[in-house]
Amino acid sequence: MANQRPQGQQQQQQPLPQHAIERIQGMRGAQGQRFFTSDLSVKEYLLIRESGFEAAGLVMGSSIYHVGYQRGKWSQNMEMTILTQALYSARELAMARMEEEAEALGAHGIVGVRLDVRQYEWGSDLLEFVAVGTAIYPRDETKNWRAPNGRAFTSDLSGQDFWMLLKSGFRPVSMVVGNCVYHVAHQSLGGWFKTAGQNVEMTAFTQALYDARELAMERLQYEAQSDGASGVVGATISEWTHGSWEPHIIEFFAVGTAVLPIETTEPPPTPQLVMTVDS
Repeated sequence: MANQRPQGQQQQQQPLPQHAIERIQGMRGAQGQRFFTSDLSVKEYLLIRESGFEAAGLVMGSSIYHVGYQRGKWSQNMEMTILTQALYSARELAMARMEEEAEALGAHGIVGVRLDVRQYEWGSDLLEFVAVGTAIYPRDETKNWRAPNGRAFTSDLSGQDFWMLLKSGFRPVSMVVGNCVYHVAHQSLGGWFKTAGQNVEMTAFTQALYDARELAMERLQYEAQSDGASGVVGATISEWTHGSWEPHIIEFFAVGTAVLPIETTEPPPTPQLVMTVDS
């Protein structure tokens, strides 16, 4: 499992809610009259248009997932594979539904994607995963900006970063993720006495967190290579605990945008020093 996507239970994709279909139909409009919604800032919106694209609409996907139970061994560093699979599958479902809304809008891509995790009081083992972004389409209908698999590309890049990416001769392919839920072994009483009052590296803890981050990054890299990308930009890795997990169980989550080079003769813009006057 280390070098591939975590595999959860196979689940049938649910159709879009009726209200989502009605909202999308309202944005598509009649006789080519489009209406859009967006979470882009004004600066981002202007740069998206400068790149040759128009906003198609705000798109989202959601999945409320019951996370199964798994207990780590007290003195062992180990991956919690059941939890890893659950969180990966939930995010995948939310992303798939967001992409489905983008397809219904006729979009070629989604920018500014963010993935949020929420917990509600009415379910300690339930987590809601929400994917939100702005779908866009090119003004030049002869150009195809979709991913190699024919679906709309996804990206967590801001409008500014999207504009700079295109100017540098690359285009987004997909928003790629990797995760790993890991149990960090507890320190024994004897180990605590040996290190008390000393400056010393806690090698067991170091190795646990090192391994967990590497697994998350390895899976992100595998996703990007599977999607035919040549690299990943804007990669970040974060860690947190969810729900009623014990303190020694941590999820490491890596995310970034996979990219491919595009044929262009335009040189990338030269960086310039700019002093902002914004308060």
